[in-house]
Amino acid sequence: MSSSEVSAAVLGEGAGLRSFVDEVFQAFQRSEQRRWAQAYLWALLHASGKKTPRSMALTTSLPPAAAHGLHQFINASPWDWTPVRRRLARRVAASTTPYAWTVAELIIPKRGEHSVGVHRRVDRTTGRTVNCQRALGLFLVAGGHCYPVDWGLVLGGGWNADRERMRRARVPAAETGRAVADHVLGYAADAAAQPHLPRLPWVLDLTRCDDAAGVLAGLARQGADVVCEVTPDQPVPAGRHQPATTVRALMEDRHARQTHVILGRAPDGRTRAVPVHTYAGTLGLPGPGGGDDAGARPYRTLERPDPEGRRPARYWLTTLMDHRVEEVLRLARGHAAALTAVAVLGRRFGVLDFEGRSFPGWHHHMTMASAAYVYQCLADAPGKGPVPPDAPARAPDPSAAALTGTPN
Repeated sequence: MSSSEVSAAVLGEGAGLRSFVDEVFQAFQRSEQRRWAQAYLWALLHASGKKTPRSMALTTSLPPAAAHGLHQFINASPWDWTPVRRRLARRVAASTTPYAWTVAELIIPKRGEHSVGVHRRVDRTTGRTVNCQRALGLFLVAGGHCYPVDWGLVLGGGWNADRERMRRARVPAAETGRAVADHVLGYAADAAAQPHLPRLPWVLDLTRCDDAAGVLAGLARQGADVVCEVTPDQPVPAGRHQPATTVRALMEDRHARQTHVILGRAPDGRTRAVPVHTYAGTLGLPGPGGGDDAGARPYRTLERPDPEGRRPARYWLTTLMDHRVEEVLRLARGHAAALTAVAVLGRRFGVLDFEGRSFPGWHHHMTMASAAYVYQCLADAPGKGPVPPDAPARAPDPSAAALTGTPN
């Protein structure tokens, strides 16, 4: 079955989906690839049940024979997902008013051991050992939505040491040994390098991150602003030539901290006054450029007690020194919105349903699921303007080869 025959089955979606595909999948040189991208998006939007090529072809108006083409488009077609995701991010930025970047974890339960990245790990929420893939999604927060614009697969359970397994799954060598912190800092560096994307604060939950200090230091070197939830025992290097301390120790200094009263909503729906303690100082996190001579950067810590006194206090560390406490906490809620988006992506857009075994296939499917989610969220909110054209190509830097070596 040809892609043009499949396209005829999805014409009912109108010009909106075709225009979206032409814009976001601009990197596709062949019109046939764009038609299959449109068909896959249409199936993700309209199919019920699991979002696999076979089930999507059977539960929509697509001909059953389309399952083979959808499967080939995801698992065998050699398209690069990176430019698609960048265009997707630019589409969101051009159509909304984003105010933060955030990263959320997605645990994908799996049976067997052949899916790329599958391993056994302890779920910190339930305490149970699960067989799963572990993914990290990058989201742009805007209005009432969190828009997924990038994904990374965290390889664990011996994957990095098994070269044959990596080869069979077509995992690039550059993915070897990439920890959570590497993914987050990679997202931040890529976003900063794209001139059409806004410079926004990074809203992160680092309470379960094994290298929270590394994430904070890396974002500080990039000059990124942060609103990060941390544990009270989070080590915080104080100013230069001062001993390290913890967030808890900073907040216990009653002479140095300040108390702000904000309005919070209790579980019963009533509004009540909630004290929020803050500590402002110069902490020993490097500024842009790194190195010992970079100097320290002003940070502020926040402590919010539970209004009911039933749960432990929550703590945040932020570089937004000129924002009111209420604004910082409002930004912090962006991460909770990302968790809601992750749940919707799993329930309606199939991010849990990929059945292939390859690294490229997984990224293709996650890219398409993200595009379907973004398209549906933006369908009733027309863009403020067209996505800006790609920046003109620049001549390569002659010194780059000496810094990065020969490409693999």
